[in-house]
Amino acid sequence: MTGPRLLAFAGSTRVDSLNQRLLDIAAAAARDAGAQVTAIRLRDFDLPLYDGDLEAEAFPARADELRALFIEHDGFLIATPEYNGSVSGVLKNAIDWASRPRAGESLIALPAFRGKVAGIMSASESPFGGLRGLAHLRQILGTIQTMVATEQVAVPHADKAFDEAGLTAPMPKILIPIMVARVVFLAGALRQDARPS
Repeated sequence: MTGPRLLAFAGSTRVDSLNQRLLDIAAAAARDAGAQVTAIRLRDFDLPLYDGDLEAEAFPARADELRALFIEHDGFLIATPEYNGSVSGVLKNAIDWASRPRAGESLIALPAFRGKVAGIMSASESPFGGLRGLAHLRQILGTIQTMVATEQVAVPHADKAFDEAGLTAPMPKILIPIMVARVVFLAGALRQDARPS
């Protein structure tokens, strides 16, 4: 049986995003641990702000594509910047679109999230490493029926935590492979084709 499929994305669209750098390191670790990782950038989807009227008129094609990617994968690796004590708007918007039901689905079907697992991380220039944003992300994902790995990675003073070779902060370097191993294990255990028929 092949490894679980993980979708990796950051809640930052900035070209030199520290969270994107952190995510890339985690994605590489997940591949080393046997996962099949699909890395995407939310900026490529150019999603409108979620609007019920827009949804009723016509579900945006790019939102449909993103939702399909969520459905196809067994779990997620998500890095979020912390904006005013919470997650970024672009990340929340992507989650909101992906969580919306389509024709014939109930509000609680949540095929993009239910029964899946997420590993979450944050890089922040603050001394707290984005912990408040991670707490909000954990709550959001739990609400839409995604299990969040107990381990998480917070990189404080992130503007000084990377060099050309990668991450230099000692504690996050230790935690990334531990978190990733947990996500890969849980995603493999929870995925549909691993369940008894």
